[in-house]
Order: sequence, then structure tokens, then C-alpha cells
Amino acid sequence: MKTFRSLTFLLLLLFVKTLSAQSVETGFLDRSIIHDGVEHRYQVYIPSNYDAAEDWPVTLFLHGAGERGNDGLKQAEVGLGRAIRLNPDRWQTLAIFPQVPTGESWQGVAGEIAMAALDATIAEYSADANRLYLTGLSLGGNGTWYLGYHHTERFAALVAICGFVDLGDRFPSFLTDTENTFSALAEDLSDTPVWIVHGDADVVVPVGQSRKMAEELEAAGAEVHYTELPGINHNSWDAAYSNTDLIDWMFEQEL
Repeated sequence: MKTFRSLTFLLLLLFVKTLSAQSVETGFLDRSIIHDGVEHRYQVYIPSNYDAAEDWPVTLFLHGAGERGNDGLKQAEVGLGRAIRLNPDRWQTLAIFPQVPTGESWQGVAGEIAMAALDATIAEYSADANRLYLTGLSLGGNGTWYLGYHHTERFAALVAICGFVDLGDRFPSFLTDTENTFSALAEDLSDTPVWIVHGDADVVVPVGQSRKMAEELEAAGAEVHYTELPGINHNSWDAAYSNTDLIDWMFEQEL
């Protein structure tokens, strides 16, 4: 009788665990976080084959200026979100899509919210803390440099797409205590693998921003890959997020 009861208990426990694993919702999911009493909505992406028994890489995506707002949705429709929808099997990662409020940038509060969303996702799901990746486009490319600089110990790799470091009066550098912001930034990121993508016909963010950053990273001894796309204007992100070499390289990186 004891053997029968023990077997019944084990079978029940296995059933509950299986049911729990099957009940994990996947796809693009709505989430929110409270910061200074204000609710900020964001999205997380959970692959359809997510298994809590495994530790998953995590990708934090920073959108561009056109996706700012508070709807918590449109930031996942451009760039990485679109790439995932087109080729979900290629993106075996948890992904996080925070959103910058209208008129703001990733510096300051928005950056804090992004990191809080990252931490919340790691707490909610089975994540590999040694395989956290940071990527962004345009304004989010600048955010990638900003958060990468302030959290060098967190990210295994950075992918900056058509981003900028210092646009002068239009958008000054977040590093204000140095004459050469590119060199200073590169020195701090010299231990972080980086892949930079930019179109050579970009009329929104000059390609010289990425060229200079790549040069300074190389001079600092960093592992840096630089892809310049001939004839491409500002949208270099579709090409970047469909580049299988870039994707494979990113997921190979770990702390």
C-alpha cells in the first residue's frame, strides 16, 4: 500500500510539473513596471519552445526615436521585434522591449526603467545571467553605448545599429568630463565584444559616428566588428537583424 501511495504521489507530482511547464505563456507579452509612482509598460518575448528547465539568453532591445510613447506596443514592431516575427526560430532568446516616453532619450530615467525591466524578466523566467545582450538602433544605438558604458559588468555583448555618441548641440555626449568622448567610451568598453552596423548613406545619423567608434574600440584593443552597408540610408536595422553571422556571433558571447 505504501509503495502504491508513493507511486501515485510521484505521478501526481510529475503531472503538476508538466502542467506547469505547459502553462507558460509564450510570444510577445505585455508587462509593466512602477518607477517613482508611474507605470511604464513594456513587452517581453518568450520563444514558443521556452523550457524553464534551461537557462535562456536574454536580449535587451532599445528602440529609436520614432517608437517613443507610452502605449507599450510600437517599440516591439520595428527592429528586433519585426525580425523575431519574421524568423522566430533564429531568435532563441528571451527579449525585452522597454519604451522611452515621448520627447526623452535612453539616458536617465528611461535607462533605469530598461534595466529594471531586464531584472524583472530575469526574476520571472529562467535566464542565463552570463548571456545578457544589449542592442539598439538610432536613438537606441546611443542608448546601447550609454547603458553599455554604465553597466559593463552586465552585458556579454553589444550590438549598436546606426547609433551615435556625440552629435554636438543636436545631441551632446553623455560623457562631459573628457575631450575625446569616443576614446573615453572605447576604453571603458574595451573588455566588451561589440558589433556595429551603419549605412554609408545615412542622412539622419552620420556614418562617421560609427566609423569613429569602431576605430577607437580597435585602438583600445576591444573585440569589435564593423559592418558598413553601401547605399543604405538610416534603416540599417533590417539588414543587421537578418545577418545570421551577427546573430550567431552574439549568442556565442558570454561573460
